[in-house]
Amino acid sequence: MVWRVLTASGNPLGLLVERRTLEPLWRTIQLATLVAVAAAVLGTGLAWLAVRTDLPGRRFWRIVIPLPLVYPSFVGAAAFISGLTPGGIVHDIFAALGMDLSLRLHGLFGSWLVLTLFTYPYVYLPVAARLSAMPTSLEENARLLGDTPGRAFRRVVLPQASSAIAAGSLLVFLYTVSDFGAVHLMRFETLTQTIFRTRLFDQDRSFTLALLLVALALAVVTAERRVARRSAPTEGIGDRYALLVPLGRWKTAATGACALVLGLALVAPTVSLADWGLLPYLDGRAGTSLRLDWADVVGPTWSTIWISAVTAVVAVAVLLPVAYLLARHRSSVGGIANGVVVGGFAIPGLVVALSLIFWTLHASPFEFLIGSMPVLVFAYVVHFGAQALRTAQVAVTTVPQRMDDAARLLGAGRLRRVTTVDLPLMAPGLAAGAGLVMLSTMKELPATLLISPIGFRTLATEIWNTYEASFLAETAVLALVLVAISAAMTWLLVVRPGRFPA
Repeated sequence: MVWRVLTASGNPLGLLVERRTLEPLWRTIQLATLVAVAAAVLGTGLAWLAVRTDLPGRRFWRIVIPLPLVYPSFVGAAAFISGLTPGGIVHDIFAALGMDLSLRLHGLFGSWLVLTLFTYPYVYLPVAARLSAMPTSLEENARLLGDTPGRAFRRVVLPQASSAIAAGSLLVFLYTVSDFGAVHLMRFETLTQTIFRTRLFDQDRSFTLALLLVALALAVVTAERRVARRSAPTEGIGDRYALLVPLGRWKTAATGACALVLGLALVAPTVSLADWGLLPYLDGRAGTSLRLDWADVVGPTWSTIWISAVTAVVAVAVLLPVAYLLARHRSSVGGIANGVVVGGFAIPGLVVALSLIFWTLHASPFEFLIGSMPVLVFAYVVHFGAQALRTAQVAVTTVPQRMDDAARLLGAGRLRRVTTVDLPLMAPGLAAGAGLVMLSTMKELPATLLISPIGFRTLATEIWNTYEASFLAETAVLALVLVAISAAMTWLLVVRPGRFPA
C-alpha cells in the first residue's frame, strides 16, 4: 500500500482532506466505537454470568454463547433483513399477532445492531479465559472485608479483567473498521465500501484510503497499549473451581438476558435462513429440487475445516513469541511488532489479497507461489493474526513470574519451563485465540476468492456464489452447515468440558 501511494501519478495525500474521504472516515470511527463499547459491555457481562455465577445451565451457555461469531457478516445481515421484510418469518409472526411491524434495519442503527450481535464473542472469549484463571482469593478477601458481590465485581474482578476486555474490544473495533458485507447491506457507507467501489477505476484513492485504515488502526492500538500498561493484572494461579456468585432472585432475569442475546444473535438468523429458502423444499412448496449433492457440501466443508485448522496452528505458533515479547519485556521492537500485526487486522481482506497478488506477480523469486496454499494461509495469518496475538498476550500474563523463577531454581531449562509450566497455564487463552482465528478463517471471503488455488472451495465462497446466483435454498443449507461445524470446533477448542470450571 505504501508503495502504491508513493508511486501514484496524482496527489494521493490531497485525497485525505476531501469531503468524500472525511465523511466515510467519520462514519467508520462512529460505528466502530459504538460497536466496540456495546460488545465490551455485552461480552463481559455474559462471560461473568457463564464463569463466575451459578447461572442455570452454565455448560450449555458456555457452548452456545460464542457461536454467533461463525456467521459471515453479509449472511447475518441478509438473514435479519429477510426476516423483517414482508413475507419474512419475523414479519409474518407479528402480523399473525395483529401487529404491524414496520421496523427496517438500515443505516447506523442496523449496522450497529448486526455487528454487535456477531462480534461480542471477541470480548467474551478472552474475558472468560481470564476470569477462569483469576485467583479467587482476591474476591474472597473483598467479600470478607464487607463488599457486596456487585461491589467486589467493580473493585476486584473488573480491574483484573480489564486487559482482556481491552484486547477483545480492540479486535471488535478493528473488525468493524474492516467489515464490508454488513455495512453494504445496511446501506451505511464506510471506508471499506469506498475502497471497494474505487478499487478498479481509481486505484490511487483505493490504496490511499486503505493506508488511512492502517493509520487509524495503529492509533487505536497505541492508545490501547498505554491503557493496558497502566492496568496490569495481579499475578496468581487460578483455583480449580472459580468462586461462584449466587444470583438469587436475579437468576430468572440473567437466564432471560442470555436467552434474548442468543435468540437475536443465533436462533433468529438461523430460523430466518431456514425460512429463507430451505423450508419450502422440505414441505413441498418449492417447485424444484435442491441444486446440491453430497459432493457440493462435503468437499467445501472439509476444505473449510482443514485450512482453518492449519491457519490457527500457524498463527498461534508464529505469534506466541511476539506475545511473550509484549507481555514480559518492554521494548520498541515489541511495540513495532504489535502495531504491524494488529494493523493487518484493520486491512480489508480484499486489500490483503490484492497486495499479495501484486507481490507474487512482480517479485520474480515468488512467482511459483501464485495461487498456492502457502500464500492463502499467509493472507489469513496477516489478516487474523491479531486475534491470536491479543489472546496469547493475555494468556502469557496469567503465568506468574515466580513459577518460572522456581522452575529455573530447580534446574529446568527454557524449553522445559515452557512445556511444563507456561503452556499448561496458558492453554485456555491459547485455545481461545486459536478458536478465534479458526472461526474467522471459516467465514473469510475476499482473500479466498482472489488468491486460493483453482478449484479450492470453502463454505464461505460457496455461500457467496449461491447467493449471487439467487439460489437461496442452497445458501441456507450451506450457511447452516457452517454454523454446525463451527459449533463443534468451538466446543473442542474453547469450551470443552474441563476447560472452564464446572
